[in-house]
Amino acid sequence: MREIFEIFLKFFELFITGYASIYILVYVAMAVGSFLAIKRYNNAKYTIKDEVLVKSNNLVGVSIVAPAFNEGLNIIYNVRSLLSLNYPNFEVVIINDGSTDDTLDKLIREFELVKVNFYYEEKIPTRPVRGHYKSTNPVYSKLLVVDKENGKSKADASNAGINSAKHPLFLCTDVDCILRSDTIMKLAKPFMTSKSRTIASGAAIRASNSCEVKDGFMMKIRFPQNWWASFQELEYIRAFLMGRMAWNEINGLLLVSGGLGLFDKEIAIKAGGYWHKSLGEDMELITRMRKHMYDNQLPFKITYIPESLCWTEVPATREVLIRQRVRWARGLIQTLYLHKDMLFKRKYGKTAFLILPYFWLYEFLVPILEVLGLTVLILSFFLIDVNTPYFVKATGVVYLFYLTVTLLSVLWDEVFYGHYSRKREVFQLVWKAILEPIAYHPFNVYAAMKGYFHFLTNKEQKWGNMQRQGFTTAKKKTLDETHISKT
Repeated sequence: MREIFEIFLKFFELFITGYASIYILVYVAMAVGSFLAIKRYNNAKYTIKDEVLVKSNNLVGVSIVAPAFNEGLNIIYNVRSLLSLNYPNFEVVIINDGSTDDTLDKLIREFELVKVNFYYEEKIPTRPVRGHYKSTNPVYSKLLVVDKENGKSKADASNAGINSAKHPLFLCTDVDCILRSDTIMKLAKPFMTSKSRTIASGAAIRASNSCEVKDGFMMKIRFPQNWWASFQELEYIRAFLMGRMAWNEINGLLLVSGGLGLFDKEIAIKAGGYWHKSLGEDMELITRMRKHMYDNQLPFKITYIPESLCWTEVPATREVLIRQRVRWARGLIQTLYLHKDMLFKRKYGKTAFLILPYFWLYEFLVPILEVLGLTVLILSFFLIDVNTPYFVKATGVVYLFYLTVTLLSVLWDEVFYGHYSRKREVFQLVWKAILEPIAYHPFNVYAAMKGYFHFLTNKEQKWGNMQRQGFTTAKKKTLDETHISKT
């Protein structure tokens, strides 16, 4: 038994060494690519200035699609915030997804809504729509409220909003998200300036926990003081600046966050819209949109903006965080498995030979290898004499590399954008980066393995409730996590 385990251990060490070496090289390449992409984006801002474009009356129209379920506590403030965005040609489509509270009643009273005859073409199948509401007050002419039966998913509500939208682009967000005033302009710009047809664009999202928000408007950005939220802020910075900007550089994005994404409505509809059974509907839609463009031999581009344009409240307890990450992990494997037929087929280009293999090998497989490595290490202590110096060196290299990648992301965020007014908050971020691999990352690994197990056993997903803490100026509210689909 001991000899067999020693042979296995040697092969495992060789595999892990090779795997880790490639992983490090990939991340080095991603770091270079993301830096170049951010630099290019910042330089391009001065070529066609946003303040010049926003004064034009010929900008492409955008429909903001925001599902709402039992949002009666803050729905008025949220809608006013969306209506105040700085863009000359947009509408706000609020989908009341079968709310059981006073969400619809409050909207009707506050914005002077009446039910109207509306030509509704169900290009994407959804649960029945009960009616459309418009305001009798010209001040709220940009507002459209869609009332429908509850579809038990954000995807179904979003699809009803897409069917009702009048403009060629739609911005999908969560009604409780706080958007920067120039969000639409930033996201729509690639659709108007890119040589290839842009089919989607996204931007960085940050945690709004501990931020000061008044009447739906961001008053002051602060680093999250909650233990769990602070690590998620770190995750978001690394994922957006180091990860997605690198994929943006080679037009390889496979994910535009459900919390903030601008889409070509025609292509999204032809791809079938959001799949209501998906637990990662944002990633799954982008994958299908890419597939549609390849199948029809149409050149396309998906872009990411390195600026933070959206703030959303992230899970503030361990239980809710794990539940969210279990869903994300299950959504990942669900999407990869659903589109496995795209792998290594020439007509799907880099998606088939680079993007999907990367997600299989490094997004999906890493948690499994981490658990396997820990298991092998524990068994080694009992079955053989552990090579302690090798173990310490290997662990140190992995930890330092992990820390370097994270600190680079923090550095770029601070140098290029500087969101925090106090240096103490930046130091808090650095401190959390040091602690993350030990104090936070294991929970993500556990959640990922649990999500994979649920997928393999076809366990029914139970969403439960997500207890939100609210902003410093708001009361607590409880939301159905069915309607929460973040990064």
